[in-house]
Amino acid sequence: MSEFDTIAAIATPPGRGAIAIVRCSGPAARRIAGAVFRSKAPLRDRVATYGAIVDPAGRTIDRGLAIAMDGPRTVTGEDLVELHVHGSVVAARETLRGLISAGARLAEPGEFTRRSFLNGKLDLSAAEAVADLIAAESRAAAQAATANLNGGLKRLIDGLRAELSAILEELAGAIDFPDEVASPEPRAIQQRIDGLDERLADLAWDGERGRIVREGLSLAIVGPPNAGKSSLLNAFLGEERAIVSPFAGTTRDTIEESFAIDGVLVRAIDTAGLRAKADGVERVGIERARGMLAAATLALVVVDGSIPLDAEAQDALLQTRDRMRIVFFNKRDAGRAGYEGREAAEAEALFGSVFDPATIGELKAAIARAGWQGETIDVARPHLAGARQTEAVARARDALAHARATVREGMPLDLLAGDLIAAGAALGEVTGGAATEELLDGIFARFCIGK
Repeated sequence: MSEFDTIAAIATPPGRGAIAIVRCSGPAARRIAGAVFRSKAPLRDRVATYGAIVDPAGRTIDRGLAIAMDGPRTVTGEDLVELHVHGSVVAARETLRGLISAGARLAEPGEFTRRSFLNGKLDLSAAEAVADLIAAESRAAAQAATANLNGGLKRLIDGLRAELSAILEELAGAIDFPDEVASPEPRAIQQRIDGLDERLADLAWDGERGRIVREGLSLAIVGPPNAGKSSLLNAFLGEERAIVSPFAGTTRDTIEESFAIDGVLVRAIDTAGLRAKADGVERVGIERARGMLAAATLALVVVDGSIPLDAEAQDALLQTRDRMRIVFFNKRDAGRAGYEGREAAEAEALFGSVFDPATIGELKAAIARAGWQGETIDVARPHLAGARQTEAVARARDALAHARATVREGMPLDLLAGDLIAAGAALGEVTGGAATEELLDGIFARFCIGK
């Protein structure tokens, strides 16, 4: 790839629609677009112009609009032309072919956004937020991505790096001009480093909640047969998604559906009833259920609370006691024997009916408390988005921990410089201040072509 190439790609999703948009960005964008787009009026900056899109032989492909935008006031920082044609697969494809025939190169995945970063239009955290926004499956995920896209994370990281630089400047002044600049008090330096680390710890925790917002909370609904698991999934969804039957073993495979709690996506998995004896097909479903339970973030254990607990119910409760879970005794409208016979480990269990809206509300509140540990997720607050950013912050904290140990052991303060510089460099990777080509390749590879 070369930043001097002019690139082109279809920016709208594949398939038929009302409009398709083909983008062209680079130093020759106007000239190349002019070879494809014919109109009576010349293209003007940020003015939609109506005309014909033609192939290399001059035959009309479609009629539509061209919008030229002169750099650097564009999303890529370069000259940019968008051709808006009818949403035909053929029209969009032939328009792109025309641009390539006129000298453009087909864009790599994420190359438009990559150029935005390279030309200073976005920091790296905001560029990654573009991909998160495109992939968002819930309102909360979209809001969280928008918070980073608006530069919230960059401002936070820049503030932390500025504080590190201030400490370094004080140390440098005391070292270079000992007669004029007093050496900082070790206790004061340690307090400042402690404060920085606390803020990074908060950011790391927000990153974990951000992961839940982006990816959704994985919830495995498990329990013995005929406890009401499928009815519960239907109640969460507000529709009859899972087959419900009075006969045990109706659900023989996993059913995955999603619903939202406070705008956060919950990926619920209805599993086959857990029991020891089952036929061949049901046995496979039970094994899958156990695998889903092991992989899920949270287990929702459903048992029949109206009848005395049998061996299968007791086994389901026993198997899930060493993991994060919610225990729900169902069928309160039919009796209380199972609920009243529960053991101390299930003392905090919920008791109700899947057909009672109040019970469903209580269960959703319990999922929120367990899933994001009782704290309201502030999706408008900057957060770490992905393993790369989380790992960079972890390295910054490691460097600060070493610096704090240096102060505690009474060693010369000038030895702090290396650790503080390392912490600042690690934080710089979050926003792209120290991005390598290999790193950029990895980040933008997950983007779609045309973005």
